[in-house]
Amino acid sequence: MRRVVVTGLGAVTSVGNDVESMWTALLAGKHGIAPITRFDPTGFKATLAAEVKDFDPLLYMERGEVRRSDLVVQFAVAAAAQAGQDSGLDGSIDPKRVGCYFSSGIGGLMTTVEEEHKLTEKGPRRVSPYAITNMMGNASAGTVAIRHGCKGPCMDIATACASSTHALGEAYRAILHGYADAMYAGGAEATIVPVAVAGFINCQALSCSEDPDRASIPFDKERNGFVMGEGAACLVLEEYEHAKARGAHIYCEVVGYGSTCDAHHITAPDPEGEGGGDAIAQALSTAGDFDPARCYINAHGTSTPMNDRIETLSIKRAFGAENAAKLHVSSTKGATGHMLGAAGATEAVITVLALSRDTVPPTAGYRVSDPECDLDVTPNTPVETPLDAALSLSLGFGGHNGCVAFRAI
Repeated sequence: MRRVVVTGLGAVTSVGNDVESMWTALLAGKHGIAPITRFDPTGFKATLAAEVKDFDPLLYMERGEVRRSDLVVQFAVAAAAQAGQDSGLDGSIDPKRVGCYFSSGIGGLMTTVEEEHKLTEKGPRRVSPYAITNMMGNASAGTVAIRHGCKGPCMDIATACASSTHALGEAYRAILHGYADAMYAGGAEATIVPVAVAGFINCQALSCSEDPDRASIPFDKERNGFVMGEGAACLVLEEYEHAKARGAHIYCEVVGYGSTCDAHHITAPDPEGEGGGDAIAQALSTAGDFDPARCYINAHGTSTPMNDRIETLSIKRAFGAENAAKLHVSSTKGATGHMLGAAGATEAVITVLALSRDTVPPTAGYRVSDPECDLDVTPNTPVETPLDAALSLSLGFGGHNGCVAFRAI
């Protein structure tokens, strides 16, 4: 049986433009939520977002490449470059044995909005020749593959908020079943534009709080919607013997993956939490035995009233109420906001760090307990505790559920 391990991590988020900066901010209970600056939100009910700050794409790309690329691709390139450098994989593997599954829930939405404006205001001749390659959802996957020479399997998996969890899980399967020896797996999103914010407001998904400290508050009884985030994250997965032979640093082992669909509603989760519970159970089915008190779950935890309540049910369905009460749980969306297609990969990076450093990051902003969300959600302060296993869970619009399980090694 082939084994799959994590050998590289990268991240660009609203609380840090690299992995260590992000981790430090998370443990300090900081969040990246502030008034929207990417456009004038006057007249919008929701005016807050978790924007990436002080990001310099020139650290990772040439100036001409930056001009020709959407922000979502710039985020993806940065996260993948960090993960590649961390792993030391590039140049040590047959290019045909390394692949890239890099997801985006929406793709180059900034480009779509900008080019539509050009078309309307200035006519068709003013539309950029790079419009299509920036709008397409697979631009991040293709660009990362080109830059890292990934000639193996390469895909963009678009399953809304579960996109990059599915990218990670399917990358795990690609190595497990022998289709590749290493994979770049991640996700990127850059959708803080008027039409997206207005759309999420009008489907009653966003928090309309004017207080950044009380906007993204997962599992808190006063939660009232999610806060849009942006950024990217990437993990390098590798077959264990290959990683060991080249002396790679190994963070942990990937030991399970679950993927299900609620088949219930295009936005609302199954009210009984069956689909999410089944995804967790699938991931656990190959994870082996472990003590729930030594397990961490990075929950989807969007801060919407329905999601957090039903996710609690899903966790209890999978573990049983008694064992669920022993778990260490948190939602880091209290800090990063909801990064949509990049959320799963970002939270997987955080999950790997938690497991490898025996530290549970907190749920930022939590104040008011909710009896319907009665798990140990690690409010505001990190917990240092021995961990043997960890799971990263994502639940997306369309009823898409994904869960990846990790074990200490």
